[in-house]
Amino acid sequence: MIIQVGNTRLNVEDRGGGTPLLLIHGFPLNLEMWRPQIESLSSKYRVIAIDLRGHGQSPPTPGPYSMDLLADDCAAVLVALGIEAPVAVCGLSMGGYISFALYRRYPQLFSGLILAATRAGADTSQARSNREKAIVDTIELGARPVLDTMLKILLAPSTYQTRPDLVKNLEEILSPTSEEGIVASLEGMKERPDSTGMLGQITVPTLIFHGADDQIINLTESEIIQSGIPNSRLEIIPDAGHMVNLEQPGIFNNSTVNFLASI
Repeated sequence: MIIQVGNTRLNVEDRGGGTPLLLIHGFPLNLEMWRPQIESLSSKYRVIAIDLRGHGQSPPTPGPYSMDLLADDCAAVLVALGIEAPVAVCGLSMGGYISFALYRRYPQLFSGLILAATRAGADTSQARSNREKAIVDTIELGARPVLDTMLKILLAPSTYQTRPDLVKNLEEILSPTSEEGIVASLEGMKERPDSTGMLGQITVPTLIFHGADDQIINLTESEIIQSGIPNSRLEIIPDAGHMVNLEQPGIFNNSTVNFLASI
């Protein structure tokens, strides 16, 4: 369904019933990255997945897309859907950055928090420089260079050798991302604040997923989050890279069900 939010229209999938679970995708992806979770978890929960502006079927708007702006979009979708009860929020990578912003702005929305393949810290100077180069490349050459680069590092090295079907699926998920969405999201991520200082203020139960073979996020980043959030648990998933939910959906879904049952 399409939901009007401020100056943009967002594509949203709303499936199932019961406890609400909000899924926030990573960069430069869309809600289709959550397909194994939508199909499985909607039998037990009300699963809401959003195409962030400039991603998937949600058209781009002028950037930058700050993490606060994207968090406001998510909150507005919940209001538009009439969801008043606290929700469990699950964010992967950039979706984790948005989840931190959402908690900072709307802590009352949360019943629990699931963070996957993300970090609390702001960009280092090197990371900012890399994003700036990616912005220039996208403006000059289009979306393809960034999408091709991401396709090569989102999965575990072994996955590229043994799961050509998953590699093809990931390529299809990446392909609709607009140039405008890429540039605006990179600008927003580059300027995002350091969330490390707020970790101790997160009081809801929190589950942290880390793929043992993640090529983007170091395990140390997940350990920092776990040590900072009082009521949190870190689960390291073997044979998985950055896209831990796609590479090991069975483990991811089972752990999510157990976590949601405990909160």
